[in-house]
Amino acid sequence: MGIKCFKLIFKVFIAALFLFILIGPLSSVVLWSIAIKWYWPHVLPQEIGLAYWKQALGLQRDWAIAAVSIWDAFKASMIVAVVATIVTMALAIPAAYALARFHLPFKALFLLLFLMPKVFPQQPIFVNLLPVFTRWGLAGTLPGVMLIHILVCLLFGTWISTSAFKAIPESLEEAARSVGATKWQAFWRILMPLAAPGLLVSTVFVFVTSLTEFTGTFFLGLPFVTTLPMLLYSASGYNMQFASVLALVLLVPSLLFMIMTERIFRPEYLGSVGR
Repeated sequence: MGIKCFKLIFKVFIAALFLFILIGPLSSVVLWSIAIKWYWPHVLPQEIGLAYWKQALGLQRDWAIAAVSIWDAFKASMIVAVVATIVTMALAIPAAYALARFHLPFKALFLLLFLMPKVFPQQPIFVNLLPVFTRWGLAGTLPGVMLIHILVCLLFGTWISTSAFKAIPESLEEAARSVGATKWQAFWRILMPLAAPGLLVSTVFVFVTSLTEFTGTFFLGLPFVTTLPMLLYSASGYNMQFASVLALVLLVPSLLFMIMTERIFRPEYLGSVGR
């Protein structure tokens, strides 16, 4: 009986610890987003309300930070993320197909070089890109921010898409071609439908990466391009309530990505990475 009781207590403790680690930080953000007054040493807010949500959504304009528009930042984030995702996947899918199906010389070296930008800190890279973007007239513009997001996302789009194509046996395409299908028909009617779940995951991952990209936008987009991460950064230094509202808004795409990945992503994609 003593051992069973100890096991039960241990399981309850582990479950409580897991919930605390998982929900604890999120509950703090939720409380901050509805807190009107919350001063030390109080454990909970002394006054709660939706005033900061109303301000963030543009329903209330009598606050000191009323000049900050979450809708403008959201619109800029969505425009940049959608364009960056479309262009990235248009480039990543052909590259991924070539890496997955063709026996290219020095393919391993190419993949290694492809990963090299992630080895170094991003700040020096963006700082050195700033004079180039300024010379081209792209600094502080939406097209410039889109371009830097494409450069950031192209690695992930190509890498995951390559894994999606590698998870499909080549014998299926060969079987289709043996009964009269052209290579193009085998690609569109056999390979693409089977690889679609992996490509969809790649697309969602690229979209979320672009939506939450901060460093490149900070160095190459300021002061004329303000996305949601930039607005969150500027608000976190002086207004925890408004920053918490923005954090919860940015959390929604990430949660959707996790749900979609869990439902669509197949384990064999992971086994194909880097082959």
